[in-house]
Amino acid sequence: MTDAVSQASAASPLDELSIPSPKWQAAVGVGVLAVAGVMAFGAISIPGESGYGGVGPNFLPWVCAAVLALCGALLIWEAVTGGYRQASDPGGSKHAKLIPFAWVSAGLLLNAALITHIGFIFGCTMCYALAVQGLRRAEGQTGLLAPRNLAIDVVTGLAISAPVFWAFTQFLAISLPGLTDTGWL
Repeated sequence: MTDAVSQASAASPLDELSIPSPKWQAAVGVGVLAVAGVMAFGAISIPGESGYGGVGPNFLPWVCAAVLALCGALLIWEAVTGGYRQASDPGGSKHAKLIPFAWVSAGLLLNAALITHIGFIFGCTMCYALAVQGLRRAEGQTGLLAPRNLAIDVVTGLAISAPVFWAFTQFLAISLPGLTDTGWL
């Protein structure tokens, strides 16, 4: 009977403290190394001719692959030498909260679908307002659809997205989808 219990707990990635076992921790490190390998494989196909400042277009993918490989190796080393000794209980809910996830997903997907029709500023404002609704629901807050809360979310979204849009379009001359051809909205 105790053998069955110990085998069942060995199959689970979590121990009594809800911290993954060193075997699962090492698996995360191997996964990070695999992602680094895929990035390095992709960087091979990018031409390496030097561009502005002597750096070619494949420089950043190689840097990212190298840093990921280093992180993966360190994760594996940490897991093999005793596990994540300083890890605290991850906390949070045991099950995903689907309603908040749906709000955040709706914000991202609607922004992607409508940004060319309603412009960057209004698309990002809508994305922000919907994502904040989802995050507030995840925290269990009440009075979420109150007009005052919605107005604060919309004004905050505008206060974030408008300066970003203007900085990119007016100062950096980078084209973002706008509502008008003036470059200001």
